[in-house]
This record gives sequence, structure tokens and C-alpha cells, in this order.
Amino acid sequence: MALLEVNNLSTWFHTRNGVVKAVDDVSFSVAEGETLAIVGESGSGKSVCCYSLLGLIPMPPGKIESGTALFNGRDLLALSERELRGIRGNEIATIFQDPMTSLNPYLTIGEQLIEPLIYHRDMSRKKARIRAIELLDAVGIPRAEHRFDSYAFQFSGGMRQRVMIAMALIAEPRLLIADEPTTALDVTIQAQTLKLISELQTQRNLAVIFISHDLAVVANIADRVAVMKDGKIVETNTTTAIYSKPQHPYTQTLLKAIPDGGKVQQADIADTPLLEICRLKTWFNISGKKNTRSGKKDTRKKSDGSAKGSSANDHTVKAVDDVTLTIRRHEILGIVGESGSGKSTLGRSILQLVKPTGGSVKYGGDELTTLSRRQMKPYRRRMQMIFQDPYASLNPRMSVFDALAEPLLYHGLATRKTVLAEVLALMDDVGLAADSIRKYPHEFSGGQRQRIAIGRAIATKPEFIIADEPVSALDVTIQAQILELILQLVDKHNLTMLFISHDLSVVRYICDRVAVMHQGKLIESGATETLWHHPQQSYTQSLLAAVPSLQASHN
Repeated sequence: MALLEVNNLSTWFHTRNGVVKAVDDVSFSVAEGETLAIVGESGSGKSVCCYSLLGLIPMPPGKIESGTALFNGRDLLALSERELRGIRGNEIATIFQDPMTSLNPYLTIGEQLIEPLIYHRDMSRKKARIRAIELLDAVGIPRAEHRFDSYAFQFSGGMRQRVMIAMALIAEPRLLIADEPTTALDVTIQAQTLKLISELQTQRNLAVIFISHDLAVVANIADRVAVMKDGKIVETNTTTAIYSKPQHPYTQTLLKAIPDGGKVQQADIADTPLLEICRLKTWFNISGKKNTRSGKKDTRKKSDGSAKGSSANDHTVKAVDDVTLTIRRHEILGIVGESGSGKSTLGRSILQLVKPTGGSVKYGGDELTTLSRRQMKPYRRRMQMIFQDPYASLNPRMSVFDALAEPLLYHGLATRKTVLAEVLALMDDVGLAADSIRKYPHEFSGGQRQRIAIGRAIATKPEFIIADEPVSALDVTIQAQILELILQLVDKHNLTMLFISHDLSVVRYICDRVAVMHQGKLIESGATETLWHHPQQSYTQSLLAAVPSLQASHN
């Protein structure tokens, strides 16, 4: 007997530009204790399908056109809003993709945790608090009793996701909908989160619908997989069958796009270094002491780098701590490590976007740390950066033409007469249609926006690019396209690259050499395949052990 049985579900959005068939005649079921994974690219209808069951889509413009969704014998699509409120968070719970936007920043996590118990179970606040603390402890929140009164911003991304899991499970639901719950997490935190969901599922005989675009993650947790494309389910089968003998061409395409194996070593990597980093330190002093006259924090520094008059609560965050590193010309060097390991701060310190506390950064033999902002201008042309979120890094008020033309004009690489031809050449380089140059960032998909960001980075014909998590937010097929584009541009323009990522499969695919960071320090480095097969440090071993593998699904 299926706990949930969905038949012929159609959810359409009626817009000014016509009807969007987000979910089109979809049928599936999930039994108690079973995990059904729904996979597909962004826009395939995965989330809309599940949110339709709980009345969570905006109506209008959304409208459920047809179908039934029998949950424990009741049709969810026929229930009133009041009846659905009795089911949401009680019998069916949801873990959303981004806990920071799902958690209320004005309420402590404890207040948010006990709300379902008070609302659905009519439990007293005292008993609800005890239950909430027990569950926080169960999901691995250290010092749970003390953290009960903390706010969401006081937790790391992994800890916030654990809070979301606790919130979803606190009322002991029968069905859990997990919507991309590990997309933004480091590989080790991702592994811990998946293990936690699996353990809790076994203990409580939970049915789980796991929504994801990461097929490697799904391979190790799902009993069955449903593949969605353009609002339809194109294939459903056991996990083993899907991964060993996919039937639909779209499923085959998704599987082929997963990075598999390492990059072939480039023959033209020079022996001479382009970048030499020696004992680099970037420390941030976190001071809680205030100047008694002005009410401002006293940020004057003592000889050891700490603030004068610092209190016992002050501390120094050693984001980058004594890092020595060399990057050779035409090399792609990967920097890996968990969030907070110092990867991004290292990249920004190299470009002098953050001034280092100490140490040396030599670019082509020139010391950068002693240069003023004006003196850095010539190096800005030669050193560029690709950021993680192109929607945030691109100016929404600037068209694609303006975004690509700006660095060309600023550095004197084009004139008003020649800039159009240069921009069109860049568009061709990154695989964008020439007739799109007057469009704005919001008119492009995530993958297209990242292509624009890459185009802007190569516009000045740089020698060196830092790519900071450039594909972490992209679907697997779009990710594969962007990685291939990066490799082509590195080869075409003889680029040197520092590639920052927490996705070790991506790093293995694209990088010639890898350096591992942990708590601000560089703990290990080596040729990519050598490090993969013979990691020396226990931390590196734990990172590699946590990488999702397709092999488990074939056993």
C-alpha cells in the first residue's frame, strides 16, 4: 500500500506570455519507509510538483488543472486551506533548499521549533522545549540546550540545515519532502546530513521524497528514482536500474554529465611560476569593545595585530594562516576545503581585494602587498575573478553589452568605435548569441549568466583568473557545459587559473594540481590524481571519503 499516490497531476501557470505547464500529467507513488528521488534540471517541475500537494504554490498565477493526490486515503488536492494546515508540518513535513531564507531571522530557533508542537499537539511550552532540545541533540547540534535560544545567523550553513531537519521531524510526520537539502553544503556536511536523514528515516519508518539535481547524491540514498523533464516524468525505475541501464535519452544525458575521472595533464604547463605566495596571513580581529567617548569600536592595533584594549570576548579569526603556494604559468590549481577553511579569503588576498596581515604575494616577480590602490590598476587588467553567483556579481541595471564593454573601455583596450566588435567576439567566445547583447541579466538562465560573468573576466585578456565556486549553483548538465567552456578558454587564451570549490568531483575533472585548506592553513597539495589515490592527511582522506559515488547504486 502506497502512503502517497499521485495520479495525473497537472499544475500550470497562467502568465501574460501564455501558459507554462510546470507539471503536466504526472503520476508517482511512495510507500512507508521508502525513499523516492525526483531528479531533473532546474525548471523541470520537481519542486512545483511537490509543493502543489501542500497548497504551497501561488494561486494565481498557478492553478492545479487536474489530478488526485491520495495521502493515507485522503485527496490532498481536494482539502481546504484549513485542512491542509493540519497536515503541513504535522503529517507531511518539508526541508527546504535554503535554510537561511526558510528560518525566521527575528525568532530564536527554539521558538520556531516548538511552534508545530504547540499548534498541532497542543503541548505546553515547557514540554515542547524539552522535546525540541532532545531533537536538536539528535540531529547533532552541540550544546543543544544553550543553542535553543540562538538565532539562525549564529549557525553555520550545515548547522542551519540540521535545525531545518529537526523542525521538519519534530511533529513526527509520516512523509518528509526534502527539496535539494544538501545543494549548498560542503561534501563532509552533505554526507553527515544524508546519513542523518537516513538514520531518522529508519528509526521512524518515514517515507521520503528527495528532490535533487545531483544524481551522485541520489544514487546512494534512494530506493527508486523518477526523472523529470519539462514538467513530465520521462522515466521511473529502481535506483540500480536507472544508473546501470537508463532507458530514456534525457536520463542518459544527465548521467553522462556527472564529472568522472581526472583531467588529462596539460603538456604546456611552464616550469616558471606566475604567482608565488609566501607565508601569507589574512587575519580579522573581531572586537566587542567600544570606545567610551564615541560609542565606536576601538580598532587601533597593537604590535601583535590585536585591537588595543581588547576584552576577553575579542578574538582573532585567522582566515588565512601562513600559506605558502606557487602557481605555474598555464596551470589550473584547485583549492578545496570546507566552508570557513579560508579558500575564498585566500583568493581575495591574492588579488588584494582584502589586504593581507602579513606575508608576500609576488605576481610575475612583482610584490603586490606593498602596492597602493592606484599602483594595483595595471595588475587588475592582468588578474580577474569569476564569482560564485553571477546574478549577484552582475549589475542588474547594465545590459550584457554594457557589462562586457565596461572593462574594455576602462583599461583602454577598446574605443567607442571598436568596442562593439570586441564585445561580439567575447559573446562568441563564451557561446552566447550575438542578438542577446541588449538583454539584461534577469533575462538569462543561471548558466547563461555565468557565461556572461566569464566573458567579463576574460574581456581584459588576463593572464590569471580566480574562479570562486563558479559552478556550485548549476545543474549537472549546465555545470558540464561551463566546465568545458573554462577548459577551452584556458587553452585558447593560455590562462593560468586558481579554481576554488568544495565539489571535489569538479576539482578532479578540471584541475592539474590540488591544494587542501583546513582552518586557514594549507595542509596538503599535489598532482590531482596522486592526491586522489594517495592522500596523506587524515582531513584530506575524510573529504575524499565523503564524495558521493555512483558505484553504490550498482551493487
